[in-house]
Amino acid sequence: MIGRRRPGTCVWCGRPVADSGAGRRRRYCRQSCRQRAYEQRTSVRGTTVPGDAVLLTAAEAEALADRAFGVRCAAEDVATAVAEGADADELAALSARMVEMARDAERLR
Repeated sequence: MIGRRRPGTCVWCGRPVADSGAGRRRRYCRQSCRQRAYEQRTSVRGTTVPGDAVLLTAAEAEALADRAFGVRCAAEDVATAVAEGADADELAALSARMVEMARDAERLR
């Protein structure tokens, strides 16, 4: 994950990172994310696991799968509403909810 991220997002958790203005661009949203990234880098040192690998606990992987499933369900709700001829207000509300869920699903942890 390190090195491959959207501009303005935390390398560790994917949350937005505040623009600090002058100087080097921040890579982490909080000190705790910076610490977790350091711990992961040092834990895989000397192993066959690539340094940029993302290691998730079983609970983190399950939570990520649950968030992805929620996004798929929200997309199906939008598709159903379109097929049934829903009005613009209903489609806007469903779309806004889907975008919110997709943002949440982008977090790895």
